[in-house]
Amino acid sequence: MLAIGLRLIAVICLSVMFVGGRIAANHGVNIVETVFYRQLIAMPVVFVAVLLTSGASSLRPHRIGVHASRMMAGVIGMGLNFLSYILLPPAEAAAIGFTMPIFGTILSALVLREATGIHRWSAVLLGFAGVVVMIRPDAGHFPMHGVLVAIAAAILTAITSLILRELGRTNPPGVTVFWFTVLSMGPLGIIMPFFAQSHDGFTWGLLVLIGTIGGLAQLCMTAALRFGPVATVLPMDYSAIIWTTLLGAAIGEGWPMATTWIGAVLIIASGLYIAWREHVRAIPPIVSPAIPPPD
Repeated sequence: MLAIGLRLIAVICLSVMFVGGRIAANHGVNIVETVFYRQLIAMPVVFVAVLLTSGASSLRPHRIGVHASRMMAGVIGMGLNFLSYILLPPAEAAAIGFTMPIFGTILSALVLREATGIHRWSAVLLGFAGVVVMIRPDAGHFPMHGVLVAIAAAILTAITSLILRELGRTNPPGVTVFWFTVLSMGPLGIIMPFFAQSHDGFTWGLLVLIGTIGGLAQLCMTAALRFGPVATVLPMDYSAIIWTTLLGAAIGEGWPMATTWIGAVLIIASGLYIAWREHVRAIPPIVSPAIPPPD
């Protein structure tokens, strides 16, 4: 229950963060600023959390090259996620983001050469069918460049998840989050002077909220995996469709269309089935004890 609660808090925080990014864009904040302040303001939140849990000695970096790869994929993916919430209604952006396990399965098969059977490939096809139903390319409900940005964000998130799987073998989750935040300040700090602007008090408050709640979301999401398996906590991620729908309605975006709900159900079913199959594959086979022959 603790793992489920932490994951649910993380999903709510991420929903608020991305919708907050959409509101900030409406007030003149560009993507580079949003990502920069998201990381900068989250840094002390993550640092204090690591000190209270793992201690300062745990911050010694291991496999810094892998951390750098995670940083690059994570920063680009974060920027694309923020952009998808700007170009698409929040509920639709969240629903397309649910395709991350689908792309994770594809990448695991193609890059890591993991065995992928008919069950998971069928789930992949079901997920793509859900995307087609939701966006209805023939109807022109949504800008296709927004859809492509959301799909690219899901792919980058899937790549990040594969790198995190590798880092998780040698690094505590909080330390991984800390180095992601610290290392991102290098490239973001270099390009930030070309994009920095002045803002009013409301916008600065919004940026502080995005950074603070974003850092909290990452800590809760990684901590959830310490207290429960992925198959248990993953379903909480799909509650984002609820929170983004409510937040979208609150800021005047209206309610999603029927095709959005139908497509989202197919995508969620695909992701849950992939998670279930991975859980089943991870269970070691039960070996019956040898029965001694009769005397």
